[in-house]
Amino acid sequence: MKLTTIDTEVLVEFKRRMKLGDDEDDNLLRILKASTEDLQAICGDYNINTSERFKELVFERSRYAYNDVLEYFSDNFLTQIVNLSVAKAMEEESE
Repeated sequence: MKLTTIDTEVLVEFKRRMKLGDDEDDNLLRILKASTEDLQAICGDYNINTSERFKELVFERSRYAYNDVLEYFSDNFLTQIVNLSVAKAMEEESE
């Protein structure tokens, strides 16, 4: 798995979606990075900058982490997690 970096554009998009200001950038970057790494470990090596479906899932996991309810994320998004995992497995198999 490659090193995860979150670019400024992704951070700004997440802050806009969550209606957050600029005073929490370090915390939000940490949350986005952890969410990306966790979901890449589960779903496969997706790129947050090129896969909108993966980005959406990262944002949802980050929202749950930000609101201290991360324990509910997997159950609530199981279908999306499985769908991305299967799609990545099928993609890798066809290569």
